[in-house]
Amino acid sequence: MNKNLEQLADHYRERLLREENLDRLTALPRAELQQTLSKLVQSMLAEEKQILTRLDRENLLALILNESVGYGPLEPLLNDATVSEIMVNGAEEVYAERQGRLELTDVRFRDQAHVRHIISRIIAPIGRRIDESSPMVDARLPDGSRVNAVIPPVSLSGPVLTIRKFFRERLTLDDLIHFGSLSEAMAEFVQATVKAKVNILISGGTGSGKTTTLNILSSFIPEGERIITIEDMAELNLGRRHVLGLEARPANVEGRGEIPIRQLVRNALRMRPDRIIVGEVRGDEALDMLQAMNTGHEGSLTTVHANTPEDAFARLEAMVLMAGANLSVQVIREHIASAIHLVLQTERLSDGSRKVMSIAEVHGFREGRTQVVDLFRFQRHGMRGDGRVAGGFHPTGTVPALLERMKVFGVAVPESLFLQGVPGVPGVPGAQGADGEKATPPVDRGAQAAGGRWG
Repeated sequence: MNKNLEQLADHYRERLLREENLDRLTALPRAELQQTLSKLVQSMLAEEKQILTRLDRENLLALILNESVGYGPLEPLLNDATVSEIMVNGAEEVYAERQGRLELTDVRFRDQAHVRHIISRIIAPIGRRIDESSPMVDARLPDGSRVNAVIPPVSLSGPVLTIRKFFRERLTLDDLIHFGSLSEAMAEFVQATVKAKVNILISGGTGSGKTTTLNILSSFIPEGERIITIEDMAELNLGRRHVLGLEARPANVEGRGEIPIRQLVRNALRMRPDRIIVGEVRGDEALDMLQAMNTGHEGSLTTVHANTPEDAFARLEAMVLMAGANLSVQVIREHIASAIHLVLQTERLSDGSRKVMSIAEVHGFREGRTQVVDLFRFQRHGMRGDGRVAGGFHPTGTVPALLERMKVFGVAVPESLFLQGVPGVPGVPGAQGADGEKATPPVDRGAQAAGGRWG
């Protein structure tokens, strides 16, 4: 859009502020508001004898609407279904993520003050503030999209805004199979474990798909169970009945009123839950979550920010120590090993794809170590001609001890699921790779003999 159109938009926006009751206008539904503003602007154009093409009139109206009641230059990206994340690095640099890949957009702000204005508009309705004394803030758009903003002096690049979009359309396990995020055998197994009330930890780095995976697994909890979700910033969308959502609350401008996740976990235990789902453990609430898993609240699910299953257990151990519990390291490790049954490790690969890199079973605590054994792995074979990662999912040949538990819950999973493509197992077809190739690597018997990996 040209500068002349932007100047006209500023002019008519100022007229609307002077001549109209904007409180009344902004209370209108979006469609009605657009029609009303269109008529008012058309009237002003006629009055001032401004001649514009139809396209320029539409762009002018969009500018006025976005700046008056929307999020300014970000509106097109927010309305673009192919965009999953928006990153504003100051006024001149706006990136968008599409299909796991970042690209520089042609979106620009007028100046740094314009970015600050949009940030203020986002956080004002939820009572948050951002200024030099409090230069960082987390917030949420009305549609559930997650927002983080940082301003100087903390940010050296001017105001920085990151928006992770929330999509109302829920993904399914079939979608993950279609995207190549996991294999059909892995999908069948994890679906069965949720029904059998297995405690599951989803581990992964930033943007690796932890929350998406958690959301999908939650959908397999049998109907009739009472579910309580606990999140720092609400993102889960289970799409079912009898779900009670609790959200942590930061301190207000006076530094009061904070409600941390740990307090919510403790309170959830008094609400007669069948399942507790913690969006992400990141502090001393880890102790309460593990205690819940160990004291009858089976089938609980949570995520942790870690790059490997080993890192996940180390982080949980550190977080329990943060809780101030007078427990030895060995007792903490035993506590973790008895609470968690299964670990799903997610990763965002170099081509932007997100995959469940491994599914591992926890085999308890022996000889001072948490025993963890891979059941499925994704093995990379290199890069394809189109720049995508080549590789395949395959079972390791280990039949999980959880199968006995699953039988008790009436969930039958054939042992052949864990032997497909394993050399030396007759009559079992080869496993299908993520890119359509056969995945038939040797079984890692050495790891099994050593009792798995150090957690």
